[in-house]
Amino acid sequence: MIKIGTAILFLSAVALAQDLTENDADGTIYVSDFYDSADHWYNVHDEDHVIDPLPGRKRYAPSDVREIADNILLYQKTNGGWPKNYDMLAVLTAEQKSRLAASKNLSNTTFDNRATHSQVEYLAKAYTLTKDRRYKEACLKGIKFILKAQYPNGGWPQFYPLRKDYSRYITFNDGVMTGVLRVLHHIVEGRPYYSFVEGALRERVDSAFDKGIECVLNCQIRENGRLTAWCQQHDNVTLEPRWARTFEPPSVCAFESSDIVMLLMNIDHPEKRVIASIQSAIRWFRDSRIYGIRVDSVPGSRASYRYHDADFDVVVVEDADAPPIWARYYEIGTNVPLFCNRGRHVVYSLDRVNRERRTGYKWYGYEPNRPLETYQAWEKNGRSPGKN
Repeated sequence: MIKIGTAILFLSAVALAQDLTENDADGTIYVSDFYDSADHWYNVHDEDHVIDPLPGRKRYAPSDVREIADNILLYQKTNGGWPKNYDMLAVLTAEQKSRLAASKNLSNTTFDNRATHSQVEYLAKAYTLTKDRRYKEACLKGIKFILKAQYPNGGWPQFYPLRKDYSRYITFNDGVMTGVLRVLHHIVEGRPYYSFVEGALRERVDSAFDKGIECVLNCQIRENGRLTAWCQQHDNVTLEPRWARTFEPPSVCAFESSDIVMLLMNIDHPEKRVIASIQSAIRWFRDSRIYGIRVDSVPGSRASYRYHDADFDVVVVEDADAPPIWARYYEIGTNVPLFCNRGRHVVYSLDRVNRERRTGYKWYGYEPNRPLETYQAWEKNGRSPGKN
């Protein structure tokens, strides 16, 4: 097991990432999909938490498969889903376990921050390794939860049961749609650790995956007759781009679209519409590159905000030698990079974003490089997928 220093309550993002990057091999199961939720548990106070992290506690090593899988069972709710923002690798006290057991009927189940689909994937692999039927039964229950949460049009909301806020929209943010569809795709393509998904349930998974891909294609934003990419969230009825949080405007989103394209390129023998969708998004990535700037983190006075502390600031610097970069958001209709303060106050340069949002959100990045690089091999190999 991995011990957290007795004087440390919160894990740093770097330290946690190092703990969560083990790959499937030698009886160890890939656990980095739990990173987002774990990072939030240690670094963001959430009033909805049933339990909070304790100082000086240990964490399981990635090789502690049974212990991690048993933790996952503790967090699963009666409806089959999981809440977000807990560390699946944290060693829990008897009191914490008791409180989790008492909260089984809560319906705060979600796909946000890679919750639920990551637990389903882990349990399938844990059952394959251990043959512990509890893991198989919990995994099947999680798969049924995923299927129940799907909209008739093929999309998934951020939370299920549905809430009355933006979380009911079809969500690409934080890997919701792509994460769920990857798990279903692993079942559809017959990965050995899902061999126990059979009969009518397997048929339901096949259908749900096809409907999900159809929804992805239907959500792709079209401008002036040309397909571009996707928004973070789309209306669950009309499929139109929608606001998410009050600093996440309806827009063409480079980061989420990158993950979508990677998912689509992983489909074997893609239909013409899937091919057209990929090619259009790749063209949009190329057209949306920004040249001549880089984004730097610079020292700043220390400030405490609700969700983070900052002793730095973020600035855009002109640099003729910088590699191309992408804004997170592009305005629909103009393809101009846009930014936003809380309260739905849209601006058009990073320096007009207040410091809380400048330092607490990622506004520029290089995420489209991955699909652009993968696309070349995908085309060369006859549009054959690379497994992920």
